[in-house]
Amino acid sequence: MCTKRLIFAVVLFFGLAFVGGGLYSQEKMHEEREEKMHEEHEGKMHEEHKGKAHEEKAEEEDEIELSFDDLAPGNIPQGWKVEATNQKGPLATWQVVKDTTAPSGQHVLALTKPNHTFGGTFNLLWTDQIRFLNGEIEVDFKANSGVEDQGGGVIWRAQDKDNYYISRYNPLENNFRIYYVKDGARRMLASALVKLPAHKWHELKIVQQGNKISGYLNDKKLLEVEDSTFARAGGVGLWTKADAVTSFDNFDVEFEEAEHD
Repeated sequence: MCTKRLIFAVVLFFGLAFVGGGLYSQEKMHEEREEKMHEEHEGKMHEEHKGKAHEEKAEEEDEIELSFDDLAPGNIPQGWKVEATNQKGPLATWQVVKDTTAPSGQHVLALTKPNHTFGGTFNLLWTDQIRFLNGEIEVDFKANSGVEDQGGGVIWRAQDKDNYYISRYNPLENNFRIYYVKDGARRMLASALVKLPAHKWHELKIVQQGNKISGYLNDKKLLEVEDSTFARAGGVGLWTKADAVTSFDNFDVEFEEAEHD
């Protein structure tokens, strides 16, 4: 009788231990699952905060200057993307390269290979992490080669790869122009005839105040136009057309509040 009671007690002890262990394991798993979900939530909130902080920082800064000398050859600036308007064929190759003729330092940002032959493609390297509404955008550029097209310029208030303002100089046509591109279609807003040599560095600048746009080449104001196609802040970047191989340096953005009449 004693033996049976002993066996029963042992079985009961291990049974309770097993059940208790199972309950403990379930509780522990539940705690670990909640902890993991909390960490994931915190991580997501941290990333969202970083993104908002980066965007707010870009908007709060008075000026952003990029000389590309801190980037290793073969790279592009962080947060910038290679895209194209009316793309047919592969995207162009953009990268930092060494150039001893650079206006500052020895690194420039260049479209080195178009990788396509379509004359209607607009090659873009741009970022939507810099939000530009009013102010100035300035860049040094050098037209290196191109049969269909040469030269290049800047884009601003870019909503996406198919909607933006663009100003460029083309040494093949000897003209300096401002356009807008809407839904992939380009329309000219202003043009000036000016002859500048290829393979030399020149400075292009646009000034935007509300719907007023001014264009400068080598510190000379040559273009002025009013347009309200894109009234919201947008991204900024670099632009070439077709097979234009072009180098850029000293990309500067100054932010200003719109003037009120």
